[in-house]
Amino acid sequence: MMTKSQDFTKSGFNFALFFAKTTFDGIERMALLNLAASRSVFETAMSNISALLGAKDVQAFVSLQKELASPSIEKGVEYSRNVIAIAAETKDKIAKEVETKVAETNAKVSGLVEKALASAPAGSEVAVAAVKTAIKSANDAIEGMNKATKQAAEVAEASVTAATKATIKAVTKAA
Repeated sequence: MMTKSQDFTKSGFNFALFFAKTTFDGIERMALLNLAASRSVFETAMSNISALLGAKDVQAFVSLQKELASPSIEKGVEYSRNVIAIAAETKDKIAKEVETKVAETNAKVSGLVEKALASAPAGSEVAVAAVKTAIKSANDAIEGMNKATKQAAEVAEASVTAATKATIKAVTKAA
């Protein structure tokens, strides 16, 4: 078991590195997705303009516009799904690591406190009990915050998914 303050510092530094790497990986994936989407939008726009310029009359033009709208909507929906997937994967990696680090740190701190309390002078049982209760309360509070954070993230993801589905449905009807 690590008991030195340098070990806690090193653990915190390693977590900061993990957090930065994971965040940059997510940003990189988003940048690549955005680049691919931009290229696709440009190529599709050029193709669509070319097709629309070839329309013989207004009726053919309007019909062609409707025909070309559906693939664009589908690409937009796919883009949204990819953005949500990247954000969720990044969030999940970080949340899992935070959970692991909190559990490790709690175990280390509890071990240190137990050692310190074991060598407490006689007659300090009340103070020892108070410290143990405070540690348990802090751990319960942290667990409650983690649970609430997970629930909030799940609700947000569900809301985004529902909004995306509603948008798809509305746009599909309009097209």
